[in-house]
Amino acid sequence: MNIYKITQPFTEIFPGDFSGNTIQRNTPKILFSTVDPVGFENPQLIIFNEKLSEEIGLGKFNKDDLNFLAATNLPENVKTYATAYAGHQFGNWAGQLGDGRAILAGEITNPAGEKNEIQWKGAGATPYSRHADGRAVLRSSVREYLMSEAMHHLGIPTTRALSLCFTGEDVVRDMMYSGNPQNEKGAVVVRTAESFLRFGHFELMSAQKEIDTLQKLTDFAIKNYFPEITSAGEQKYKDFFQSVCTKTADLMVEWFRVGFVHGVMNTDNMSILGLTIDYGPYSMMDEYDLNFTPNTTDLPGRRYAFGKQGQISQWNLWQLANALFPLIKDEKFLEETLNSYGNYFWEAHDKMLCRKFGFDELKKEDEEFFINWQGLMQELQFDYTLFFNLLEKLESISDIKTDFQKISYGFLDDAKIEKLEDFIQTYSLRLKTNAITKEDSLDLMRKTNPKFLLRNYLLFECIEEINNGRTELLQKLTKALEKPYKEIFPEFSVTRPPNYNDISGCSMLSCSS
Repeated sequence: MNIYKITQPFTEIFPGDFSGNTIQRNTPKILFSTVDPVGFENPQLIIFNEKLSEEIGLGKFNKDDLNFLAATNLPENVKTYATAYAGHQFGNWAGQLGDGRAILAGEITNPAGEKNEIQWKGAGATPYSRHADGRAVLRSSVREYLMSEAMHHLGIPTTRALSLCFTGEDVVRDMMYSGNPQNEKGAVVVRTAESFLRFGHFELMSAQKEIDTLQKLTDFAIKNYFPEITSAGEQKYKDFFQSVCTKTADLMVEWFRVGFVHGVMNTDNMSILGLTIDYGPYSMMDEYDLNFTPNTTDLPGRRYAFGKQGQISQWNLWQLANALFPLIKDEKFLEETLNSYGNYFWEAHDKMLCRKFGFDELKKEDEEFFINWQGLMQELQFDYTLFFNLLEKLESISDIKTDFQKISYGFLDDAKIEKLEDFIQTYSLRLKTNAITKEDSLDLMRKTNPKFLLRNYLLFECIEEINNGRTELLQKLTKALEKPYKEIFPEFSVTRPPNYNDISGCSMLSCSS
């Protein structure tokens, strides 16, 4: 790989701590600290994403590259660092946070001039590890690698995963915070993104009243990641905030489209580029439930439940607005922008639902249709993905009760079947108002509704296999997630098996997952 082309422009521009000291502490008035990865004596490659490596300009893998992928014996040009940021966690100001398990290698530019940052997750402690060791366990690393790639192939903006390695050491973790810590296999994942800048980077500088650095950071972001912004002065920062709002709303709509639940939508986990970032206790939704959260830490309040992700993203944007106020200084603009966020989000959301149902355009009466559909989904406990897959086959269904029972997590009695039949009749009448052909309608549905989703139980099985030295399911899942709109493996297109309903890692996860 072309690791000698990696540079560190961030550390050349912004104030930082160059001591290399990993003692966990506050580092006021700076945006990064240099830090060396811990290094691992016996790393072992599990999987390498060669297509991504070629795409970002690193090139093909050879055996000598294992050290780089495991953050071990790095060349002199790779000067590693961790960034500092702040954030609101579960609605409360948490103060300084930062890259606690992530260490940046820097930036690489591909032949097309596209830039990507490269970082390890699980390569050791940083000043921002908050009394932790900066390591990662296999289960969380597998989840990060596979789901970030799954989201990319679903067409959803996301960070990406370059490689996954065993570190050769054990890590002690209490998975469910139950007072029962266990030894687990350690792993390190290399992930990439155009930028890992978060809302929290701006919050930190603003909270510390480092306004010059805040402005410098915002100018840096606009210059490097928002080329469409050509305005100057205060208007430039207004355009920046508006663009972040739009990107964030668009991302939320995409999460709703596929049933993705992030689980920890703290402001420090929000990307200014509208990327899905920090895969922790996430889940793809099985049975449709607006109140579903996969995160045990989010109980009982369910702040980050599936149905709340739109409003939480707006709340997070309010915090970013507060951080950027010293640059924008226009309270009315910020209020109007954020107050209009909901209208933009819901219109985009409903247009997305139209595509899922095969409607050519959004009509006024569709709002009532969608509300009734949501009620039906929750009452009949239908699988979100499989429901739309079955809806595509509606004309060929011979037995509604039998076929729809297969995608329900409950029992469909006669009263529920009657409600389902009423809904299908309403749906069929709505389809007849389309100005497009039946085939075009189906094509719209096929492009919008995935056939394969990386469900938690599949990840659980995959992690178990890798722990036991097998990678067959890993390879199979990798193949399936690369073409999620085709049914490559029919055995994956089923409801979650009931034996996984109450297993940690399948139904619920913790923030350490």
